[in-house]
Amino acid sequence: MPVRSLNSSVFKWPNRAAVERALRDWTELHAARHPELARLGYFGSYARGDWGVGSDLDVVAIVDATDEPFDRRSLKWDLSALPVPTEMLVYTVDEWNTLQSRGKGFARALMVETVWVYVKSRKPMV
Repeated sequence: MPVRSLNSSVFKWPNRAAVERALRDWTELHAARHPELARLGYFGSYARGDWGVGSDLDVVAIVDATDEPFDRRSLKWDLSALPVPTEMLVYTVDEWNTLQSRGKGFARALMVETVWVYVKSRKPMV
């Protein structure tokens, strides 16, 4: 987690390498708990390299299938062990392929920015 020196008001925020290492470790643990996980990556400021103090980590997970509504899917994942505040989007493979086939706006940003830290299968996704 971010820390403050005892004699300073300056926060020390984890850098990209530390955050990615923590995410890779977290993913290894959670991939075993969630066999439906097909891919996991991060996007946004940490992926672009323009993160700073206060930046959160934006994570995208792709699962084989789920019956959970989109807005409740991330609740199954305990993100508290990650060193910075984290937001997670969870798509099914079919939803991801549909999103990517449109290739505009947010979908385009995800295609360009996402740094994949876990890929279960090498079968093609759009």
